[in-house]
Amino acid sequence: MALPAFAARALGPTTLQPEQGAPARTTCPRRHSRVEAELAASRPGSLAVSVRAGPPRGVSHRFNSQQLLDKPLKAKSSSLAGAVRAPLFALLPRGRRRRMHDLRRRWDLGSLGRALLTRGLAALGHSLKHVLGAVFSKIFGPLASVGNMDEKSNKLLLALVMLFLFAVIVLQYVCPGTECQLLRLQAFSSPVPDPYRSEDESSARFVPRYNFSRGDLLRQVDFDIKGDDLIVFLHIQKTGGTTFGRHLVRNIQLEQPCECRVGQKKCTCHRPGKRETWLFSRFSTGWSCGLHADWTELTSCVPAVVDGKRDARLRPSSKDRRGSPNLNTGANSPISTKTRNPSKSGKNFHYITILRDPVSRYLSEWRHVQRGATWKASLHVCDGRPPTSEELPSCYAGDDWSGCPLKEFMDCPYNLANNRQVRMLSDLTLVGCYNLSVMPEKQRNKVLLESAKSNLKHMAFFGLTEFQRKTQYLFEKTFNMNFISPFTQYNTTRASSVEINEEIQKRIEGLNFLDMELYSFAKDLFLQRYQFMRQKEHQETRRKRQEQRKFLKGRFLQLHFQSQSQGQSQIPSQNLSQNPNPNPNQNLTQPLLQNLTQGGNPNARPKETRASEKQSPGQEQGDSHSSNGTSDYIGSVETWR
Repeated sequence: MALPAFAARALGPTTLQPEQGAPARTTCPRRHSRVEAELAASRPGSLAVSVRAGPPRGVSHRFNSQQLLDKPLKAKSSSLAGAVRAPLFALLPRGRRRRMHDLRRRWDLGSLGRALLTRGLAALGHSLKHVLGAVFSKIFGPLASVGNMDEKSNKLLLALVMLFLFAVIVLQYVCPGTECQLLRLQAFSSPVPDPYRSEDESSARFVPRYNFSRGDLLRQVDFDIKGDDLIVFLHIQKTGGTTFGRHLVRNIQLEQPCECRVGQKKCTCHRPGKRETWLFSRFSTGWSCGLHADWTELTSCVPAVVDGKRDARLRPSSKDRRGSPNLNTGANSPISTKTRNPSKSGKNFHYITILRDPVSRYLSEWRHVQRGATWKASLHVCDGRPPTSEELPSCYAGDDWSGCPLKEFMDCPYNLANNRQVRMLSDLTLVGCYNLSVMPEKQRNKVLLESAKSNLKHMAFFGLTEFQRKTQYLFEKTFNMNFISPFTQYNTTRASSVEINEEIQKRIEGLNFLDMELYSFAKDLFLQRYQFMRQKEHQETRRKRQEQRKFLKGRFLQLHFQSQSQGQSQIPSQNLSQNPNPNPNQNLTQPLLQNLTQGGNPNARPKETRASEKQSPGQEQGDSHSSNGTSDYIGSVETWR
């Protein structure tokens, strides 16, 4: 198919070349240059060849070439560039042409917007300058005139005003209320908060009330999980012991973690390489000694269970307990239990427990009993037998005490919730167990309180529900066992949701006066242990840094004096014979150089030095000096100085 006559006349026999001086203006230079090259490479004078062969590169396949051939070329100019420009732009797809037009229009609008914004800002600045000039001319008219100020002064004034406005905006953002709390601004310059800061939002400063010895404050148990050591958890009701017990079986980093199966409360906590448990608690061995066994039950039951007597009811008689050389059964002298309680098989028992604020614990137990809890399965075994119904009457007649009001709960004189923590931590055999006729009530309360304090103080570890992070810290430092995830402090509990007036609170405190005294004692001891362990940790860290600095300093001095000794050894011996004592400090440097050069040879040291470096058998290896003579040259350097 040949070209129309008007196209042949317009193109002519010549090749498709733009005329000189007329630049080829195309919408997309890269693609249109390739299109022009393809058109030029075809037969001269024939545009239909390229069209028949298919659309050029970059042209959509939907392009209809017949419309292009039938449409006359608008070539008003005699230049070939003007004749080729129209069909080349028509070769682009319709969507691409529309996007190109939109881009041009947006570019023009953007330029116009920027120009308007620039001029508007300039006009606003000029107006602000005149307004400020008028204001300051009225205020500071007698002193100076803003109109006569130079450009530098105007810029400085504008900068000050903008700074003032920025400060006002920031102040309104930080303190949006009417009463601005400026103390909040100190948070930007305060150091990183201590993660172990008191969780009860009290003051970080703690004033101790009791005087404890270093042995009472220092609690570091050499717990051998692969040996015969056993942790015994004394679980007191409503003290957060369930949460802490789950931490013991699920949240401790161990070589052989406890195996906890889905749907089962108990976990298997075996020693590495053995089929023996290292934890005696509700979630590991179950209630082997009875439901919520107290101190009196555990101390007589755990050794029997561990030694192979699986019947928890088989307890040693009172005669066997009194015959033990480690127990004191005097009425006014409670048992002072050591941290380790060895059994007949040689196992060491480390007792731990958790305490709670007595008022919160009492209200929590009331809510629990109100929901139907009874703890009827508790054995309360003391002195080899459980209490009789006359010694321990029941507060309710039915199956449970569900739905009881708080007043009825407090009115029962036989309620075991009263002073529960003291009773479960003391040795009941000292007061005749549950027989109240053995001694007067005042003497009985005194013996129970002193026994509970003594047992608590000599326990391997105890924590407080109100201080979860500190409890975690002290447990990790005591047993050298780290938890995987940190403890969480729950300030909202069922007990906190109970609203009581001051009168009821005073009555609850009166019913639990022994627990109140014990908790005050326990809190004081707990916080003192925490502060003592933190100070000890800081001292250890500081000591390690000092040792590192001393080592690096000694190493540097050793290398320095070794280089000096090598330089002096190269001096000819003739100069030394002519000048026997050129330097008065030579007598001091020679022993130092000898110690430095003989630092790696312990046989070359004097006998006195070797005798002083001998260590005691019980001294730790980390505290000994290194065998490369570091201590010698450090001491020599100090003497030389």
